[in-house]
Amino acid sequence: MIGTGEYTTGFTRNGASGSDKSAGVVALTCFHLRQRGRLGRLSMAGCNGTKFPAIRRHLQSVVGDAYRDLAVEFQGFPACDVQANPSAYKAALDGLNPGDIVTVFTPDDTHFEIAREAVERGMHVLVAKPIVKNLKEHLQLAIAAKRSDVLVAMEVHKRWDPIYADARDRIRELGRFSFFSSYMSQPKSQLGTFRAWAGKSSDISFYLNAHHVDFNNWVVEHCARPTSVAAIASTGVAASQGIGTEDTITLCVEWENFGDGSRATALYTSSWIAPQSDVHSQQRFFYMGQKGELNIDQAHRGYALATDGAGYSSPNPLFMKYAPDAHGRFAGQSGYGYRSIEAFVDAVHLIREGKETTEDFNGRLATIHDTAQVTAVLDAGRRSLDDGGRRFAIEYGADGRVLRIAPSAAVSKAGGPHWSGNGVPPAHPIVATDLATLASAPER
Repeated sequence: MIGTGEYTTGFTRNGASGSDKSAGVVALTCFHLRQRGRLGRLSMAGCNGTKFPAIRRHLQSVVGDAYRDLAVEFQGFPACDVQANPSAYKAALDGLNPGDIVTVFTPDDTHFEIAREAVERGMHVLVAKPIVKNLKEHLQLAIAAKRSDVLVAMEVHKRWDPIYADARDRIRELGRFSFFSSYMSQPKSQLGTFRAWAGKSSDISFYLNAHHVDFNNWVVEHCARPTSVAAIASTGVAASQGIGTEDTITLCVEWENFGDGSRATALYTSSWIAPQSDVHSQQRFFYMGQKGELNIDQAHRGYALATDGAGYSSPNPLFMKYAPDAHGRFAGQSGYGYRSIEAFVDAVHLIREGKETTEDFNGRLATIHDTAQVTAVLDAGRRSLDDGGRRFAIEYGADGRVLRIAPSAAVSKAGGPHWSGNGVPPAHPIVATDLATLASAPER
């Protein structure tokens, strides 16, 4: 486990997170998978080893003492007397073998170097969304994964949300894609939690819009593709706190349906200046096909809780069930936060046993080969914001694979302005571009 922050351990610089993930997700899941015999020795790497005593006390309190017979032991990197070593993860990787599993939940701009290091050592890697921040790095990582024959995937737990999964299947019956609108937010307190990297290594669009960009791409990948992106943003709150980042970002994306070339539009909005409310994250989307529509409010499912200490809330045990069962044991293995990690572990077991190949999981997991369009949309959105809202186009090759992002006025006609093939392009395109081509490709 590379990264020791909120999503891995539930621990932040101020102690236990004040969010709905104070017990963490990744470490808790891995501890339980170890208890089940699905994982063996666990290690964790961060930058500051002096935090490990506090992290261990935190994990003992929220996991070890909270659940019956659930051990929280792990090996930490760097050592507890080392205050700053950003390369400590390399020493952790030295203790692994080819075919072992690495999770990467670190600031977004560090994903590429860390994941590539693990891939080149022959390890299977599950990376937090966004898998990387720009398309060029995404294609390079895809090539490295193919060369090393390892599984690399993005951890997008919304794919395991039973309501989102049901929506995906229903959307296939709603005709061609027409319109999508999503909103996802977190409270202002997160600006403090993420102060170290907010606006420096990433922004709220990479952090939250990634969920619904991936979901939209996942549900229509058989019938449509994104073609251009423009972004707009609101500012003020973060700046007042001395944080140089946008408060709210909206990506305006144009899509193209295969076959008739008809157009669809999508708006993805994310914010981290929401007020404290009954949920940590507001999450909802609206989808319209040419034959029907659906609307999902992921945050409210008719389940409310009120206590003297915490007040009113709308819990979501479908993500992570933190309450132990009647016997005191962890009982959250059906949550989609747990299942998204478990699915990757199960896939690696099948690969190691020779029952499946890495390519068999394209179309089943959010692999590096299936998610280039997601990275392209997020990358183009950031470029648009940095260029005053200019529209950027996603450029494809004649085979339908993503090639590059370019300002809309400079788009080449590779593959034609519309998909010209019969039916659907390759369902799960494995990037075949060589590194020499990528190295010479223009950034914009």
